Amino acid sequence: MADPRTGVFARVVREYFSSRIAAVALLLLLLLCLGALLAPLLAPQNPYDLARLDIANSRLPPGSVSADGAMRFLLGSDEQGRDMLSALLYGLRISIVVGISSTVVALAIGLAAGLVAGYAGGRTDALLMRIVDIQLSFPSILIALVLLAVSGPGLSKIVIALIAVQWATYARTARGAALVERNKEYIEAATGLGLSPLRIMLRHLLPNCLPPLIVVAALQVASAITLEATLSFLGLGLPITEPSLGLLIANGFQYLLSGAYWISVYPGLVLLATVAAINLVADGLRDVFNPRLQKG
Repeated sequence: MADPRTGVFARVVREYFSSRIAAVALLLLLLLCLGALLAPLLAPQNPYDLARLDIANSRLPPGSVSADGAMRFLLGSDEQGRDMLSALLYGLRISIVVGISSTVVALAIGLAAGLVAGYAGGRTDALLMRIVDIQLSFPSILIALVLLAVSGPGLSKIVIALIAVQWATYARTARGAALVERNKEYIEAATGLGLSPLRIMLRHLLPNCLPPLIVVAALQVASAITLEATLSFLGLGLPITEPSLGLLIANGFQYLLSGAYWISVYPGLVLLATVAAINLVADGLRDVFNPRLQKG
């Protein structure tokens, strides 16, 4: 007998790829992630190995050959003589890791809080939602700036800051979905059978609350990458030893007027392509999980 979950998965895949824009966005996103994952193999140079850098190769335009003739800088070099193509691959790798890791942890925290609030109701719901309301009343970038100003820059610290500004969004979404499902017949039946609240939330409530959260999580990955790039551009994100796309843009910003556009423009284009691809993938997932929102 066929597993019904296989049929549901096949339907989701079929409906998602019925949109050409969503399919192209997913392909672009997979290519970007593959390039970031294989950065040590694809990059012509380790851009953060000081022994491989030569100041004589500083700010070479795209297509230039290094001073010793050993390599060609297809996308040019920055002020330290780093190959821009290599820097982009390594920077994209860190940006994606920061975006995905912060989103996964924030989703777990927010989902747990939202399910408990929606299922328990009463004072528990009121207390958790007041905390969420206070969190959401402040701009995300302001909270992240304060946290990083106190803790200082660093990969783990910016991930913690992004978790702190994201979890409330998931809690609000999960709570709304749990409120819709809580009064349905299958939840009342499970309660009547004497199942524990924890088992009801994990086995029955959680699977039906996941679809909207998947869409929100996809959007929040793009938001986290953008916020991290903004913080790094301001000098409060990642240190120079762990560069992301935002830090690469900041490094070349001062050279824009001198004509060395490639140092900032290429990381900016990669950041734009990554965020746009993630948003379009999320848009496709939204149409699959809620066909009523499909565009004509």
